Amino acid sequence: MSYSIDHNRLQQFGSLEFLARQVVEGFIVGLHKSPFHGFSVEFAEHRLYNSGESIKHIDWKLFGRTDKLFVKRFEEETNLRCHLVIDNSSSMYFPVLEKLSIDQPNKITFSIYAAAAIMNLLRRQRDAVGLNVFSEQIEFGSAAKSSSVHFKYLYSELEKMLPPIGAEVRRNTLAAEALHHIADTIHKRSLVVIFSDMFQNHGNSEELFSALQHLRHNKHEVILFHVVDKRQELDFEFENRPYRFIDMESGHQIKVNPLEVKADYSRAVNAFKSELKLKCGQYRIDFVEADINAGFEQVLLPYLLKREKLH
Repeated sequence: MSYSIDHNRLQQFGSLEFLARQVVEGFIVGLHKSPFHGFSVEFAEHRLYNSGESIKHIDWKLFGRTDKLFVKRFEEETNLRCHLVIDNSSSMYFPVLEKLSIDQPNKITFSIYAAAAIMNLLRRQRDAVGLNVFSEQIEFGSAAKSSSVHFKYLYSELEKMLPPIGAEVRRNTLAAEALHHIADTIHKRSLVVIFSDMFQNHGNSEELFSALQHLRHNKHEVILFHVVDKRQELDFEFENRPYRFIDMESGHQIKVNPLEVKADYSRAVNAFKSELKLKCGQYRIDFVEADINAGFEQVLLPYLLKREKLH
């Protein structure tokens, strides 16, 4: 049985300004003090002209083709477009816990709550948000919109992702392919926020780095929340006894005493993390260490406050 998002835990983020650092579609995001905020419009649809109203927005080209008067209707463009990207592969369901909650999450639960908090903050700023979920393929994708109906839709999709207790998931990770696809489908400059452990069971790390670079090449601002269980996945802290380790994506099992492999394992996993962090620095991607044991509030709040000071 799954559970619902506790929206009360998200309210504390509503007073923070989620500041982007670049011009998004010609608008200064900054502190959201652009004099053009709320005055930019994009064409939405036509409607019939009503006698006596202003002729300012009549589509004369369409009149020339149809001999009928139509008025262009417009929608306000938002100050910021944000696309939340969540890795939903099997490795994100680590650790497997008997009791799963907001205070004792696995990686996917942590990511869902953190994404919901950011979405709540952006909703209060009337910014547009889209959501993409991937594993070995794109499982869900939505355009960035700012309507209340759209936000309710995204919240419901996030809630569907909350895992049932003890659920076994077998989904591979094709992060590089998914991120390339997402980069190709986001056509307007956006803030792209990724939640992933960045583990990939096919290909090499260079393919992963290339996908991140693709997002930056398309002029998006990118934030990577590197979601890990630091104690077990990075520090490899286990008792001095034999364990059966199971690959959550392939199901392959190996029985080993952690102390026998800890040095080599730690060297390899920390080398990957260091390289990932270095590449993010080179591509001007914000790399945020997201240890699920710290709790999503303690990961998000310091980062958001740091961004506020930078601007």
